[in-house]
Amino acid sequence: MAATLCEDERLRSKKIIKEQLDLCGFKIEKEVTDLYLGEKGLKEIPDLSQFKILTYLWLNNNKIQNLAFLKHNSCMAELYLNNNEIRTIEGALKHMRSLKILVLHNNQLKDLETSVKELHRMRSLQTLNLFNNPLSQDPRYRLYVIYHIPSVTLLDRKDVTAKERECALHIYNHKKTLVLQSIGFGKRVDVPLLPKPRFSLTPTKVLRLPPGCEFGNHLVKIPFENPEDAVLVRAMQRSLVEFSTVDWEKMPTSEERRLGSHPEKRPEKLTIRFR
Repeated sequence: MAATLCEDERLRSKKIIKEQLDLCGFKIEKEVTDLYLGEKGLKEIPDLSQFKILTYLWLNNNKIQNLAFLKHNSCMAELYLNNNEIRTIEGALKHMRSLKILVLHNNQLKDLETSVKELHRMRSLQTLNLFNNPLSQDPRYRLYVIYHIPSVTLLDRKDVTAKERECALHIYNHKKTLVLQSIGFGKRVDVPLLPKPRFSLTPTKVLRLPPGCEFGNHLVKIPFENPEDAVLVRAMQRSLVEFSTVDWEKMPTSEERRLGSHPEKRPEKLTIRFR
């Protein structure tokens, strides 16, 4: 009974495909580039390998559960599979190296790592929708996708930001982070420079002395009998500041230096030092 239903579904799908080809005016299958099969209530799709250069395919708003029929379509640039019942894409899409837009939201994809592994070698993929799938609830989801599929610039209708790429790199490629930071700062970096945590106030520690102890005897010990001696020692330990000034009126001009006249004129330099 189930086999009969599947066969009936395939025949129905073939009929719909033929109607679409006639509508678009395609006479030869190998010349078909666009195929619209969206919103047809389809559960089973026949093999599409006869469409050698199929580039744009709409299968949205159907009841499709697997993508085995796409295994031989390698020229795809845009693929719309949203609003179906797809449970896995494993082994069905990785050969589509020219794919630029992949729309898969509102499906039943559960395994984040398996799904991303299927797509991570796609160097042309720029737009990707995976929201409203169980895998999108994974706390790693967005940064994991951004790191493993670096060509994506628009994920779930939101632009991928430089900050998100930086965070993804920190999390998923610790070694590369260290190398990039070492190059940037001109020295070896042993730990990634993550953003500093926000300032937070910490409770002030209260110093409590044992009963009977006087404050001065335990915390402020002066090593001199005369306090003025201690002040002098501390003053001598301060940094030395020096200012110098020259009386420019007594500085010989370049002509006087060349002729050797007025040898009695000597510049006077006044130097003041204090701590």
